[in-house]
Amino acid sequence: MTKKRKDTDYLTISARIRSMERNLLDRPRMERMLDATTDADAVRILTEVGYEAFDPASERALNAALLHRREELFGELYRYAPEPEIVDVFRLKYDYHNLKAVLKAGSSDVSRLLVDAGRVKAADLLQRSRESGNWDFLPPAMAAAAREGRRVLAETGDPQRSDAVVDRAWLAEMLQMAEETRCAYLVDYIRATIDAANLRSVVRTLRMGRTAAFLKEFLFPGGVVSVDNCLKAAVNGEVEQVYRTTVLREAARAGKEAVEAGGSLTAFEKLCDDAVMAQAGKARRIPFGVEVVIGFVAAREAEVGNVRIILAGRMAGLPADTIRERLRESYV
Repeated sequence: MTKKRKDTDYLTISARIRSMERNLLDRPRMERMLDATTDADAVRILTEVGYEAFDPASERALNAALLHRREELFGELYRYAPEPEIVDVFRLKYDYHNLKAVLKAGSSDVSRLLVDAGRVKAADLLQRSRESGNWDFLPPAMAAAAREGRRVLAETGDPQRSDAVVDRAWLAEMLQMAEETRCAYLVDYIRATIDAANLRSVVRTLRMGRTAAFLKEFLFPGGVVSVDNCLKAAVNGEVEQVYRTTVLREAARAGKEAVEAGGSLTAFEKLCDDAVMAQAGKARRIPFGVEVVIGFVAAREAEVGNVRIILAGRMAGLPADTIRERLRESYV
């Protein structure tokens, strides 16, 4: 049984995080990156908040810089957080991301797509899966997902369906781990993440004109909105109504409008991510406690995502306004 948590156990790490928050990439700095004359100037702005200098023309260098930023965070939290298992909840995403890449790769080299921030070393995952041909070296839930994902891919040839199998296992394990910590704040954050994933699937299915049977394969249990209600939203067009009492109500409204009017899903996707960040952002009002740790991990994840959006957009020659529309809300 998990020992009773005391907020005062988190006094030290909360103080450290409040100091670290000053080095999060805030909106003014993101605007400066967008307006920078050169990509090199944009990267120099990142060095103001602790990033190492890197070549802005190299995707590999960008990936390495973002990985270092994640590793730095996890290292700091493992050193000072009283409950490292809470940090592990956030590392699951990278394990399952890497698994999806390896499953779809066949014999192709996918090392550049792997993110070495999970519990399982990315290189080990790639090498051992190819050498042994089985997944017994993985944690049980992940191994089961690998076997099922590979089966679905072999039988259907559809990587999206295989990805859905792996994502279902990821979200289920993440929710289970969160519930085992007995941290209601973390559980609420994970449930919001599941709700956002399901809302995206509902809206995409409606846009494609596909059936509820198709949608069901891409829905995940555990959110505030049940799978049955997600299906109801798709069948009856009640997207707004089903999500009206959740943090995703604005995203649901935008999703319904995107379905009815067509056009880009950019605004809808952004609102989904912003709603989940708003759930995590409640930690800003809490002086100390486990919530501060959870909020900061989510904040750093959002930061890394925005850095990638800005620099990848600049590399692709996109106008600043186009990139700006895609930026997610920051924590600070």
